[in-house]
Amino acid sequence: MKLDILTKTETLDIQKTIISKIRDLINAKNLEPGDKLPSERMLSEKFEVTRSNVREAIQKLEFYGLLKSIPQSGTFVANIGVTAMNGMIEDILRLEEPDFKSLVETRILLELKTARLAALRRTDDDLLKMKEALDAYTEKVLNGEDAVQEDLLFHLAIAKASGNSTMNTFMLIITPEIITNFEKYHVCDKDLAQSGIIEHQSIFDAIKDQKPQLAKQKMKEHFSVLYQYCYNI
Repeated sequence: MKLDILTKTETLDIQKTIISKIRDLINAKNLEPGDKLPSERMLSEKFEVTRSNVREAIQKLEFYGLLKSIPQSGTFVANIGVTAMNGMIEDILRLEEPDFKSLVETRILLELKTARLAALRRTDDDLLKMKEALDAYTEKVLNGEDAVQEDLLFHLAIAKASGNSTMNTFMLIITPEIITNFEKYHVCDKDLAQSGIIEHQSIFDAIKDQKPQLAKQKMKEHFSVLYQYCYNI
């Protein structure tokens, strides 16, 4: 476990170092919006890191809208002023790995919204995906097996049914860290998992019946135990 944490921390440090150097390169060369950065190979040689490290740093800056990669053409500075870019990069470098409480709070806020929107926008195909995840979760719980991943697949299906691509993306981003923390803190004990079957079914029924306020309320009730548990860790 210590080795895994150390490796993850080291990787994050390398990524931050590369981001700092990309910022310094943009400033030193007075690159403006639309100007092209050196290739990944050239940057990896210049920074003395692997190409995959450079690629991950570029992808992160692209996620925040500071760079833009065009297939077969290269990576370009996005349409943003130098002052704003430097400020945003400083904020990115200060970002830390979210703790478990932050993940839970973010997830609850997102899912109250996605449940409501899913009840308004869900399609028959969305209902089918939710039902498949719900059945898989129920089967594992009744067999006494770990069902964390099936639980999250159910919630991801709701996020997709919301029809909001941004919320869906946020859910996909935080899901791997949630799974890791659930296993670390042993959140899904047998009693919680058993009650989860009934709660999931109630959420599914509200979405199926297109009752947005009820879907939101059932999702809130579903998370009440998890929220209390989170603050007792």
